[in-house]
Amino acid sequence: MSEKDASLAPHDPPNPDPALNRLSVFVGKWNTEGLIKASPSGPAAKLKATDIYEWLPGGFFLIHHVDGYMGNEEVRAIEIIGYDTASQTYFTHSYDNRGSVGTYQANLLDAVWTIAGKSERFTGMFSDDSNTLTGSWELSGDDDSWIPWMDIKLTKVV
Repeated sequence: MSEKDASLAPHDPPNPDPALNRLSVFVGKWNTEGLIKASPSGPAAKLKATDIYEWLPGGFFLIHHVDGYMGNEEVRAIEIIGYDTASQTYFTHSYDNRGSVGTYQANLLDAVWTIAGKSERFTGMFSDDSNTLTGSWELSGDDDSWIPWMDIKLTKVV
């Protein structure tokens, strides 16, 4: 093979970090139910959604689709979850049908999934069989305190 031909040969693609394998627990379709707590921004309401998690081909990113309602308001979103090898943390970027963009740091340690953003945070726990994720979201208050926002439960159906 000439030097020119060698430069055209395909390179071995990189492999995803093994830490991404832990996110496989999410892959599938989930039914989500919850309760949004009453707050100055609105009354208590129910949350109902379908969440679908799937790997982007290549295995470097997990794609999360949300289709649901928070009270009477439709919520549709897509979230991209990846892993930063330098900080050894997961990151997420979410985009919704209202034009909101969210950037978060996350961690999956044993059965505990945490997400932390500038003004929102979540702590949840997987059941022993990994088919249920139950947790709570909080919002940051005016004085750097955190107030309960909503309690949710995801149940894997596929």
